[in-house]
Amino acid sequence: MSPSIDEIDDISPRDIVILKLRVEHPTASVRALRDILEEEYDISLSHNRVNDILRELSEQNIFQKAVLLNEDFFEHYLFQIAFHYPNFEDRWEECYDDLMNDPHVLMFFNADDYHQWQFIARFRKSENKEEWKRNFFKKHGDLIAQFDSSSLPEVHKFRSDMGVLEHLLTETEEGQKYLDKAALQSADEQTEKDDTKVVLDRGNK
Repeated sequence: MSPSIDEIDDISPRDIVILKLRVEHPTASVRALRDILEEEYDISLSHNRVNDILRELSEQNIFQKAVLLNEDFFEHYLFQIAFHYPNFEDRWEECYDDLMNDPHVLMFFNADDYHQWQFIARFRKSENKEEWKRNFFKKHGDLIAQFDSSSLPEVHKFRSDMGVLEHLLTETEEGQKYLDKAALQSADEQTEKDDTKVVLDRGNK
């Protein structure tokens, strides 16, 4: 079950930092994340506690472990469905379940529009998309009043941007403290690099 809005709002700034690091370093070990938390954010936790927090966030469906394929490997399409309402009550649930479980469907959402269901799907080739549409209409055509599709020939951005989590951190005093600590740590590291470069440059003269 997905978390409620209240549950999402209750995520602590500390846990947002942990979530941010997990997304930024998806293959890092929990021990490595623990070290980054200590060094960059002055957050002291055992690696077991970090692991527990990540598991709790995953169980709340706040983040999911996934393998993301290169977006260029697929052709993407936006599909929009308007309902034939005389058949809606009897037919919507089966169609909904099929879309939710369809491996081609990347994102499925309601819209405040005549086309109330919209979804983004991906297929290896356009022929695969056409075959999918034919099968979809065979099974669910009596639910549909209008079905529109648009090709998305170029996907310019396809990732979770950590800027949105940093913005959440700025909304609380505790979260801003973590960001300030990380910025100070980054500035200190840059100063050390600059000082080292100066020493090396002098030695080479």
